[in-house]
Amino acid sequence: MDIFTLTIAISIAIFVIIGSVVGRSVKHLDDYFVAGRRAPTLLIVGTLVASVFSSTIFLGEAGFTYSGQMGPYLLLPAVACTGYIYGGLLFGRYLRRSRAPTVADFFGQRFNSQRVQQVSGLTIIVALGGYLLVVTQGAALLLSDLTALSFNQSLLIAWLSYTLFTMYSGSQGVILTDTLMFLLFVFATVFFIGFIVNDLGGIATAVESLSQLQSKPGIASWHGVIGPGTDWPTAMDFLIWVLIIDIAWSLVYAVSPWQASRHLMAKNEHVVIRASVYAALAVILLQIMIYGAGGLINLANPSIEPVESAMIWAAKNMVPEFLGALLLAGIMAAALSSASTFLSLVGFSASNDIIKHSETSEALSLRFTRIVMLAIGIIVLLASLYFPPNIFWLMMFIGTLFASSWGPVALMSVWSKNISESAAFWGMAAGFVFNVLPAGLQTFGFITLPSYLDPALIGGVMSLATVMIISKLTKVSRAEAVYRMRLHRTPVQELDLKAVKTSLLAPAILILYGCVMPFIMSKFYVVPYQTGSGELLADGSINWFTGEALLSLSWAAVYIPLGLITAKVIRSSYSPSAKIKNTQY
Repeated sequence: MDIFTLTIAISIAIFVIIGSVVGRSVKHLDDYFVAGRRAPTLLIVGTLVASVFSSTIFLGEAGFTYSGQMGPYLLLPAVACTGYIYGGLLFGRYLRRSRAPTVADFFGQRFNSQRVQQVSGLTIIVALGGYLLVVTQGAALLLSDLTALSFNQSLLIAWLSYTLFTMYSGSQGVILTDTLMFLLFVFATVFFIGFIVNDLGGIATAVESLSQLQSKPGIASWHGVIGPGTDWPTAMDFLIWVLIIDIAWSLVYAVSPWQASRHLMAKNEHVVIRASVYAALAVILLQIMIYGAGGLINLANPSIEPVESAMIWAAKNMVPEFLGALLLAGIMAAALSSASTFLSLVGFSASNDIIKHSETSEALSLRFTRIVMLAIGIIVLLASLYFPPNIFWLMMFIGTLFASSWGPVALMSVWSKNISESAAFWGMAAGFVFNVLPAGLQTFGFITLPSYLDPALIGGVMSLATVMIISKLTKVSRAEAVYRMRLHRTPVQELDLKAVKTSLLAPAILILYGCVMPFIMSKFYVVPYQTGSGELLADGSINWFTGEALLSLSWAAVYIPLGLITAKVIRSSYSPSAKIKNTQY
């Protein structure tokens, strides 16, 4: 057994053992569904990041930047990650306040409607079931590439690795193993990218070399590789596409069940807000490293096929064996953490939101939920054996389903007095159908959509239009109005000056980040890029009338205001003086 296989085997065994041990403490449904609602900031950050970082980013997205889109993925100011922050402020803390066991259950309570709960639960099962298939196949591809095991054998091992402890320990085990896996792949990624950058002569030298790469011209530019042979004829086509995708994913981070549901486990609302900010920063920094690594691998080998294996190739050929093994163990950990999250959420929705069971005790309810989760897992295993893997584009399609079907309804469920039960139901259904239908037709070659008509945008617009039209034609019931009013009453225990001071540290770091990033991007990316491409001005200064230079400044325009808004919300919502506003609501 080589060091790569041994390291992955040891890490998997540790996670399975920990998850199984934690499962022994699960006695109540609250423990199983929402980890007892007592998770601190570190565990919420760990599970938020780990559940979104899977094989899709290390293999699919890194492969995407390797194949030509490194520049825009580094220069654009991580618009998608703003969803963590406004999602926590506008939705997550109210979701936690509801004390619902699942996000779909929250919708059912908010609109006093079983059918709204069921349609949102069905969306979870279809979309996250598909996402679970993707990350399971990603883990299997990694195992089969590193060992003598076949793809089918690797698939079974990966499936068993996350299914056993997830089924047994529920959220209590998932949230702890997620955090451990998060720490592992963060540690591995930092050392991996540090070694590669140092070996290539530093960041500036590497970016300058990429700007002159003949095999993939434009890979380091603000628009990446475009033109014939790509999906984007012009730079503007790519910009429109990437902005739509980023906005859609910001809504995914804000309201999707595998992100928003983590707030249900938080110890209090301060943890929700702090974790949202810190998770956004952690995801941004990790994405910069992984996307950057994907592009830099071209300097060692620009012709890796398939492109999804670029990080695996680099782990085997560009770093010492132990460091490569650690990275691959981190990638496997990321895949398993996401898989355990998706399986738990699909199982919870199937047993709580779709199927109505009549068990009279918590022990019987736990048993029923575990049986349902195992059945879901078996279905995913069989589907993984049947469908061919296509990691990046499947991830893009499945993830944005929640932006379309849940985005408008989720935010309006908290902030609109006019959205009715019928509007919520048909809004979710319309968003789902008008995303899936055009995406399916495009996938099978029946239609070709321009970049400005992405299925995520079509679905989102149709969902919002449906909600607005039906809300005008229907009335909000008293039960719905009262529930929403109670959501806006901050619990007295959250009004804590000491907690406010601690929470204000998060937006302060966010503002500092917004101030520092333009300088870092200018010095370590724009100057080297313009040096290599010959775009520096005659006096050696930056040419600010370029896409690369302008995007380097956009970080400040996004994150400084966001930090200021977050600080204002914390002060106005949770300072002891806020008690007066709540009693007057």
